[in-house]
Amino acid sequence: MEPLIQIKNLRVDFALRSGTVRALRDVTLTINKGERLGIVGESGAGKSVLGFSIINLISKPGRITGGQIIFKGEDIAKYSLEKMRTIRGDRISMIFQDPMMTLNPVLTIGTQMKETIHAHRNVSNREAEAICLEKLRKVYIPSPERRLTQYPHEFSGGMRQRIVIAISLLTSPSLIIADEPTTALDVTIQAEIMDLLLELCETENMGLILITHDLAVVSEVTQRIAVLYAGKVVEIGPTRQIIDTPQHPYTQGLIKALPQMAGGKRRLNQIPGMMPSLRDMPSGCPFQPRCTERIDKCIHEIPLLTPVEGGGQVACFVRQGGM
Repeated sequence: MEPLIQIKNLRVDFALRSGTVRALRDVTLTINKGERLGIVGESGAGKSVLGFSIINLISKPGRITGGQIIFKGEDIAKYSLEKMRTIRGDRISMIFQDPMMTLNPVLTIGTQMKETIHAHRNVSNREAEAICLEKLRKVYIPSPERRLTQYPHEFSGGMRQRIVIAISLLTSPSLIIADEPTTALDVTIQAEIMDLLLELCETENMGLILITHDLAVVSEVTQRIAVLYAGKVVEIGPTRQIIDTPQHPYTQGLIKALPQMAGGKRRLNQIPGMMPSLRDMPSGCPFQPRCTERIDKCIHEIPLLTPVEGGGQVACFVRQGGM
């Protein structure tokens, strides 16, 4: 089966006054049709940059400087901005962190939804409205006819995020990129939104890239997890394998830092040190300054992703037996 999207050796650079910094370092990922992939890591790991890169929304001074993004057989990384508009918001949709930053506060929900449809489909206003109502019902918005005439401020945070999801569904995309879609919501609403995304992926056979720092969330929703650190994928594999038997020391640290892993009144585990600045990357493995298991080779060479038992891959010399 041909993958829905293949990201091959993707590199993204930001040209700053102090010099060029590399935000993504040869990232390689594959997502199949209908598959749910989680991208996890600390703030600054490059998760959002990866999401924006896929739909070419990186703002200057950032730009893709290498690699390929193969979507349905074509390298969309080389598309012009004009041609990219035929993909972005149509075949690939994105859900952002804050719905109030996504929705226009001075336009009704109906106006914003219809604009999206008319930008990608040649349909009448009545047909567009019918599509809007259908999608609002799919995300369980009550009284959708009345909601079309309302403005974003008239909705709760959870309802606004449901509307954003409904907008992302308007053109029946093949892939949705969700960048921390529940960050601004309380815990109970977070669970509802994630359940909704999971249901929609299964019923619509859509691919999902879920970008988050919350391992507990991805463990419930995704089928595979890719762990990002300092712009590199350090581990990737089936979700249960990553959660139950993490291989990379960084992934192990993330799992141990989950509150439920501490239990009782014990202190939370933490990974010593901080993620390196992109302007001052260490030699060798980017995680080696914080790693308690490093060997000499880790300081001088960068490990490549290597298959491990269970179908995953890990970039760690220690797990590869120092090879």
